[in-house]
Amino acid sequence: MSQVPSKPKRKTAPIPPTPAASTAWVKVPEPSEAPPEVQALFAKFLEKTGLIPNVARNFALLPEHFLRWFRYYDFLMRSEEHSQLSRKEREMIAVVVSSENRCEYCLASHSAYLREISGDPVLPEVLAANYRRADLAPRERALLDFAVKMTQDSPTMSPDDLIPMRAVGLSDEAIFEAAQVAAMFNFTNRLANALGWKPNEEYYYQHRTPKADE
Repeated sequence: MSQVPSKPKRKTAPIPPTPAASTAWVKVPEPSEAPPEVQALFAKFLEKTGLIPNVARNFALLPEHFLRWFRYYDFLMRSEEHSQLSRKEREMIAVVVSSENRCEYCLASHSAYLREISGDPVLPEVLAANYRRADLAPRERALLDFAVKMTQDSPTMSPDDLIPMRAVGLSDEAIFEAAQVAAMFNFTNRLANALGWKPNEEYYYQHRTPKADE
């Protein structure tokens, strides 16, 4: 009885190793490879902070996506004139949402930003560990409770979830802005987690000394 020839094994393409120094699991372009508009942003980052955030380098794999995302992100998180929330409140939302999503990148970077803005090196640590134990103003607690509910279980949310924010004087515009900040970090957290984005090491060391009382 003749043997049935076995099917040849299908060859699979080898998986290239991720370089140890890489900041993501996909290709990260060199800054010199970026289009002029992206390079101009990189230069601003270097001038202001002394580093190019890895999120910018990683996102620049698709330059037009990066530029459009960054304009919205920068306006949402850094605008003073057009914001209903303080920068501290926005960064607190960023830290707590990133903690809920266990996002190393955003937790490292936005903890550093919050330390800088608040002058308090302890606050981000407490928020990341358990914001419910933090010494917060009623307005801050209402914002963070809302952001966490939106992160954990948004399909079950109802008008009742807005009541605590209205009770502390937050307008509908402020509530809408808070929802956008929470949504922004649910978006970036998932990108960073899914693609292995590594934070700049500098974030872990920045702004650890309390600001002196003026």
